[in-house]
Amino acid sequence: MKFLSADKRNFISKLSIKKLLNIFKLKTSFCFSRLQRRVFHAGLPTSISIEPTTACNLHCPECPSGLKQFSRPVGNIDRITYKKIIDELHPYLTYLLLYFQGEPFLHSQFFQMIDYAVEKKIYTATSTNGHFLTKSNVKQLIESKLDRLIISIDGTTQKTYSSYRVGGNLVQVINGVKTLVEQKKKTKSNLPYIILQFLVMRPNQHQIADIEALAKELKVDELQLKSAQIYDFENGNELMPDIEKYSRYKKTKSGKYTLKNPLGNYCRRLWQTSVITWDGDIVPCCFDKNADFIMGNILKTTFSKTWQGTEYSQFRNKIFSERSKIAMCRNCTDGLKLY
Repeated sequence: MKFLSADKRNFISKLSIKKLLNIFKLKTSFCFSRLQRRVFHAGLPTSISIEPTTACNLHCPECPSGLKQFSRPVGNIDRITYKKIIDELHPYLTYLLLYFQGEPFLHSQFFQMIDYAVEKKIYTATSTNGHFLTKSNVKQLIESKLDRLIISIDGTTQKTYSSYRVGGNLVQVINGVKTLVEQKKKTKSNLPYIILQFLVMRPNQHQIADIEALAKELKVDELQLKSAQIYDFENGNELMPDIEKYSRYKKTKSGKYTLKNPLGNYCRRLWQTSVITWDGDIVPCCFDKNADFIMGNILKTTFSKTWQGTEYSQFRNKIFSERSKIAMCRNCTDGLKLY
């Protein structure tokens, strides 16, 4: 497997026959359901997102956590809730993202959460704004053997960076990345795999070449250019890039904006992944930031009963006929990334 990257080899090493069989069940049941236009479901999610906290140190304009505009309770996941999720699902999970809303490093037991997932042989990732990559945290991060770390840097100058990452300090983030890279080298660790993520928006679109240069200078493992989700996009928005390649949206003849990609009446995510909020609510997708579509709660029943339950089944069926009528789906590009 020398032709594979260290990250891919690491991911493959955590697979098992049970996990591969589960993936097969998910994919075949989705294909069958799409062909028949009715729900047939087998297996448990191969990936999930768990929300450690909704707290955040920044005030990004397109983020309900940063703006403190949640219509749901704000808080931190507790050990009992987290352990219940992992204990039930770890035999089937190939990917765990410890992130939904908020800044994960603000959770007081964040490293213990990573430890528990890694012990269960789950490929574990998280996403951060990078302000908490102190020497102490970096040491714990490497010792935890976190598999993947996504660090958001949406500008290469403080002025551009803070136009979206309101309240952020670019120098602090860059120094944190340097500390992490240096500590990995010092300890001869391949983990975590470091991804620098750049949301392409109008204020920073002129710095794409600069972020590519910065990524090389910092010696991160990968740079991802990602399209930005805009909530109020129909009438245009000052954050929308005017370079068409880097936008999720296009202007119609009426002068309104719409998604570039057609919104088909199907969704693989509803067969393969799920999101669990800090207080145990199970929601179908990471686009449901306010948890408006609650399928159940992990503290009231098992995940599998919710996953195979009536509420989830009805929602999956609705996707096949009227996905465009579901609010959170109307802004979905199914994780469009730009390279």
